Amino acid sequence: LQLVESGENEVHSGGTLSLSCQASGYTSEVYAFGWFRQFPHKQREGIASIIRKSGATNYADAASGRFSISMDIEKSLVYLQVDSLSPEDTAFYYCGASFFGSAWRDFDYWGQGIQVTVSS
Repeated sequence: LQLVESGENEVHSGGTLSLSCQASGYTSEVYAFGWFRQFPHKQREGIASIIRKSGATNYADAASGRFSISMDIEKSLVYLQVDSLSPEDTAFYYCGASFFGSAWRDFDYWGQGIQVTVSS
C-alpha cells in the first residue's frame, strides 16, 4: 500500500486547507484511512478517520467542527479540509491507513507527509 499526500504547503490564516491522499496498491483491503498531524517536537496525533466500506467518520475532540474528512472510494482518494485556519495549525500532515481497525493506534501505514504552514 502506498499513500501520497498533496495540497497546499502555505496557506493564510482564516483560509481553508485542502489536502488529498492518493492510495494505491492493496486499497481494497484497507479498513480505514485517516489524517494525522505532527507539531515540532511532538508525537503524531490523529485528526480524523474514515472507514472505507461504510464511510463512517470519526474526529479527535480537538478537531471537531473545523475538520472534515471524505473519500472518493472509486479513485482511492482521501481528502481533508480544514476551515478557519490559524498559525497553530502549522504542522506536518500525514495520511494513514489501517487494515484492521480505526483507532489511532491501529494505523501503521503512512504517506511521506506534507508540511503545511499557516501564515498570519
